[in-house]
Amino acid sequence: MQNQLTKKVNAMFNLDYSKEDDIWLQKSKTLRKLIGVLGMALPFILIIITFLFFDLARPIESISHYYYTRAGTVFTVILSVIAIFLIVYSGKEPKDFYISTFAGIFALFVVFFPTGNLSEVCCDTLREYSVTFIKGNASAGFRETFHLVSAGIFIALLAYMSLFIFTISNKPKEKRGRKKRLRNRIFRCSGVLIIIALLVIVLGLDGINVIPRDFYDNNQLTFWMETVAVESFGFAWLIKGEAMFGDDPEYVAMSTTSES
Repeated sequence: MQNQLTKKVNAMFNLDYSKEDDIWLQKSKTLRKLIGVLGMALPFILIIITFLFFDLARPIESISHYYYTRAGTVFTVILSVIAIFLIVYSGKEPKDFYISTFAGIFALFVVFFPTGNLSEVCCDTLREYSVTFIKGNASAGFRETFHLVSAGIFIALLAYMSLFIFTISNKPKEKRGRKKRLRNRIFRCSGVLIIIALLVIVLGLDGINVIPRDFYDNNQLTFWMETVAVESFGFAWLIKGEAMFGDDPEYVAMSTTSES
């Protein structure tokens, strides 16, 4: 029983001990799964930490603003790890590498150039959950703008990967397996959801205000749209790693080249 369980766990994490001194993270499916799990877990871990420490039943203004809370370390570490994994990821073609690398770089920029102070956004400098404050200076405006632009580019690149990279196959459409066609539908849905989330955020920006400011702020649309984007991105990477909807062994055996 234990041996069977071990085999299942090894298969789940793509562990292969047949090669001496093999590096676990060099396996692309493992890397994709880790990126997916970290991405999907991030918003919920942040909410849980602030709930446990400060009894906050609702999320704060945006995922980026958790940088200023006790969950700031978690935000920084998880986003940095995702960024590094994206940079390490090579994909199957040079385009895959360049797109994922740029996505990783802009994710790091989101960490290195924090958004505006949480206490200023809340108009309350005494919020107990705001444990970090960056003193304003001449570069503050640049920092906040660069953070916003970097986050936008990062999210847009994630959408591009789901729509145009993950859906690529070296087989004609009619010869693709049922599971591959299903995965492509999921990738396209994920990409569309990410674009919709990004558009909602843009429509709620100061100076654009297509979405009424009070409605946008009171419903914390920045946080929820970022969460939609991150969850869609994470789920797409899980599917790309074939954590679900992987090709049947019979189909893989018949294929001369991998299509995933």
